[in-house]
Amino acid sequence: MGRASAGIAVDAASRTAFELAQVAARAADAKKAERTLILRVAEVLGITDYFVITSASNRRLVRSVVDAVEEEVRTATGRSPLRTEGVGEQQWVLVDYGDVVVHVFAEEIRMYYEIERLYQDVPRFTI
Repeated sequence: MGRASAGIAVDAASRTAFELAQVAARAADAKKAERTLILRVAEVLGITDYFVITSASNRRLVRSVVDAVEEEVRTATGRSPLRTEGVGEQQWVLVDYGDVVVHVFAEEIRMYYEIERLYQDVPRFTI
C-alpha cells in the first residue's frame, strides 16, 4: 500500500483518485479559484473518495473554473465527468467523476453552506 501525503494508507485505486483530485485542484487554482482544498471523504461517505472544494468570486469565473477542471482532467487522465450539475445556475457546480467530486462554488454560496465544516474531521490537502 502507498501512503497519501497526510500519512493515510491508501490503495492503488485511491491513489489514482487522489491524483485526479490534485489535477482538478491545480486546474481550479490556475484559473484563480480561491481556497481550493481536497478532502478525503472515503471513510465517512460511501459514494466517493475525495471532494475537491473551491470557490470563485463571480458566476462567470465559476464556469471558467469548471471548464478548466474538465479540460485538465480529460487531458491528464482521459476521463470525462459521469455527470455535472448546477452549470446553468453557476452558483454551485458539481463535477462528478465517481471517485472524486469537484465542488465549484460562487464565494457567497460557499460561505452559506460551509460544506468543509461538515467534514472537518477528515484529512485535508491544500494546493
